[in-house]
Amino acid sequence: MVTSQGKRPEPLDLTAAYAELQNLILDGPDVSDFLHELTVLASSIVPGTHCGITLRRDGQIATVAHSDEVAMRMDEIQYIHGRGPCLEAIHQGTRIEVPDMSAETRWGDYPGYALSNGIHSVVSLPLTIDGHTRGALNIFVTSPHAFNTADITRAEAFTAQAATALTILLRHASHTVLDDELREALATRAVIDQALGILMVTRKISAHDAFELLRHTSQNTNRKVSTIAAELIETMTGHPPQPPRPLTQR
Repeated sequence: MVTSQGKRPEPLDLTAAYAELQNLILDGPDVSDFLHELTVLASSIVPGTHCGITLRRDGQIATVAHSDEVAMRMDEIQYIHGRGPCLEAIHQGTRIEVPDMSAETRWGDYPGYALSNGIHSVVSLPLTIDGHTRGALNIFVTSPHAFNTADITRAEAFTAQAATALTILLRHASHTVLDDELREALATRAVIDQALGILMVTRKISAHDAFELLRHTSQNTNRKVSTIAAELIETMTGHPPQPPRPLTQR
């Protein structure tokens, strides 16, 4: 991407990024803080991008960290429809690229949703933890053909180092910590999904439009989408949202 002055921001040097990862491990942050820092670093590796981290546990998938709300929206809509680049990267264990979303024909109406939110290029990179694909690092850009070969090379190298750092952190902290992070993220997803279902039935609208309605309400009231969703559920049903099914132990 380029700035208003026509110059592309300089990417963060990989050596500096690796050093920051090492410092994060030595500082012993909780997993949530660590994952958030990963998204911030990834956005610096390929400047001007939005980044999210998706993790999977026992077939349940959730965004556990994001650099901003744009990345969160781009991930969440994939979970609603059950398809998209980050889900494909996880299921296939391979890099998924979208150079130009306007020419994309995969994943149903996801390309149209991405374009309506200003996203034109995507790269999703699988995260391998303990030898298994447990998630994906997702990078979104507002211009088409935004990733050159050097960008992809840096992003893949960083993702490999990030996966190694996360593996080390989880081995030290135990996998129950990751379960806690996923459980919290899944709880948020469950609330949003229930609210979407209510809006789709009562207003006879699509999942896409229901999600946009929640998002606009969130922006206009400066409150989280999950908070708006929980209030809607309790107003319409008289009961608080139902929790997601529990994670099983492996």
